[in-house]
Amino acid sequence: MLLAAGMFLWPLTCPAPLVYRPGEGWTYESVGGKKWQRARAQDQYDVAQEAFDQKQYRLATKAARRTVKRWPLADVAPQAQYLVGRSYEARRMDERAFKEYQRAVEKYPKMDNFEEVLNRQFDIANRFLAGQWFKLWGYIPFFPSMEKTADMYFKIINSGPFSQVAPQAQMNIGAAREKQKEFILAARAYEKAADMYHDKRAVAADAVFKAALAYNKEARTAEYDQSVAGQAIATFSDFVILFPNDPRVAEAQNFIAALKTEQARGAVKTARFYEKKKQWNGALVYYNEAQLRDPDSTYAAEAKRRVEAIKRRLGPNPATAGAQP
Repeated sequence: MLLAAGMFLWPLTCPAPLVYRPGEGWTYESVGGKKWQRARAQDQYDVAQEAFDQKQYRLATKAARRTVKRWPLADVAPQAQYLVGRSYEARRMDERAFKEYQRAVEKYPKMDNFEEVLNRQFDIANRFLAGQWFKLWGYIPFFPSMEKTADMYFKIINSGPFSQVAPQAQMNIGAAREKQKEFILAARAYEKAADMYHDKRAVAADAVFKAALAYNKEARTAEYDQSVAGQAIATFSDFVILFPNDPRVAEAQNFIAALKTEQARGAVKTARFYEKKKQWNGALVYYNEAQLRDPDSTYAAEAKRRVEAIKRRLGPNPATAGAQP
């Protein structure tokens, strides 16, 4: 009985490591540790900064977070919020750091180091773009996610559309979509970069070229849909016209030639299908299209021979040609 009574009474006389304070939530305070709370905003922030400098990142997080919660309008509040993000980043908790930085730029858009915060967010997003895994509950490595990575870049652009990192952030959305093999979405992201930052010639040129490459990749996955190949040709052509002195012009022209050949191949393949079904008019339409798409290709030569053969087969009476496709 004495032992049971002691077990119940002992917590009442011992300092608890977990402490709850209204408006601040639960915090951990080591038994016998020095007190870290202060009555003034500046003093509280100084505790956070000193802890951060000494690499006591958990204490820095607590002290900085308390500064923001208790004195959200204080002069030191923006830097305290920034310090919360720095503390999480120092602990390699990048996703949480990004969120704390986001709170800083949303709550204090006029903070002195606004551009630096965006740069830090950009660096974090780049690490996820490179394959770093997101963490479950902030601790357990779970999976890489290009969707969440693209959302990070979107938030950076939304916070500072004309910041130093915004153009590349928009480009990196396209890169993230390419890693998802969402090539149409990637092309649209690059096109948006070219449109938003058209005054930055190097960015615009890179954006248009990469948009064309993305359309080209999508065209390779579309067996019968040649419209994407046409979009790739149009975008490469725009690149050649808009940036005639770019060193990639010759490469763009090679892509155009290859795409036209691919269009001719697709037209011949479709024509063969109609010819096999003895739908001669449909076959003639696509064989003629193949000759128009790439007149000097082997597909055009084959198309020409098949057109002549079909016309000989039909003879002088084209009414037997069958239904249109």
